[in-house]
Amino acid sequence: MNSKKKIGIIICDRYRRCAGGKCLRAMRNKEGAFSIYAGLDVELVGFTTCDGCPGGNIEYAGEEMVKNGATVVHLATGLVVGYPPCPHIDTFKAFLEKRYAIEVVVGTHPIPKKYLDMHTHLGTWKDAVWQPLIAPTLSDELTRANYD
Repeated sequence: MNSKKKIGIIICDRYRRCAGGKCLRAMRNKEGAFSIYAGLDVELVGFTTCDGCPGGNIEYAGEEMVKNGATVVHLATGLVVGYPPCPHIDTFKAFLEKRYAIEVVVGTHPIPKKYLDMHTHLGTWKDAVWQPLIAPTLSDELTRANYD
């Protein structure tokens, strides 16, 4: 019997006009950070932005998602691959986990190849603190290329 995971997604406000296509495709295909749900049904119960720096919507979005049954909140891949990456991502994760006793996963869709190439060139993710943040969305080379 399949268990259903109810999730919410919070994206960076820089991408507020994003239609969510990559996140939703990755969720449907269980790719990127959604690979942890292989064999499970996944239902999206909330999708919104952080409302811009320093994340004024994090408190309210988390509360609404939990009210709608979310057991996991994903901080979208855009928070990691943006230029520059979100400086508040650790704070968002810690707050949501503590305030709502909910699991928070950094990442949604696989990191597109063009972003990995540029951040590698820039040295953005050289610091060891970034490794656990990008790990769930690294995927293999072909999958990354399919998300360009």
